Amino acid sequence: MIDPDGYRPNVAIVLMNNDRRVFWAQRSNNDGWQFPQGGMHTDETPLEAMYRELREETGLTPDLVELIGSTPGWLRYRLPRRYRRHYSKPLCIGQKQVWFLLRFLGSESSFSLDSCDEPEFCTYKWVDFWYPVENVVMFKRSVYQKALSLLEPMANSHNSTS
Repeated sequence: MIDPDGYRPNVAIVLMNNDRRVFWAQRSNNDGWQFPQGGMHTDETPLEAMYRELREETGLTPDLVELIGSTPGWLRYRLPRRYRRHYSKPLCIGQKQVWFLLRFLGSESSFSLDSCDEPEFCTYKWVDFWYPVENVVMFKRSVYQKALSLLEPMANSHNSTS
């Protein structure tokens, strides 16, 4: 599903533990690291897509997380030309995302990175909240910066009341 402006609707997940560290995962098909994310189906809300992607990419179910908040509206990033599928119509020039901040309630044994046919991630680690901005692929850095800037007050507020 591509919108009229060429953006694919997508959700992104910032999973935070009680130490305010975030889940950072290595992609299975290359050496890149990122937050869980994925495209929305035409019949899904962003919240429904988020829970589906969470289950597919991490094996976590809704009872193992607490929804803290989300970004207001869509955040967009453009794909470099070399990553665009020029043979596909309509042409996807980037992604528009709703970002969700979740608190992880489970134990490390709750994760199952191979719970789907084609696992997205091969390993993960917990990193400082801002670490991903400097360590994600270059073309995603500005959207990571914007998303974490919007989510940080929610994380701070949540930590002070937990």
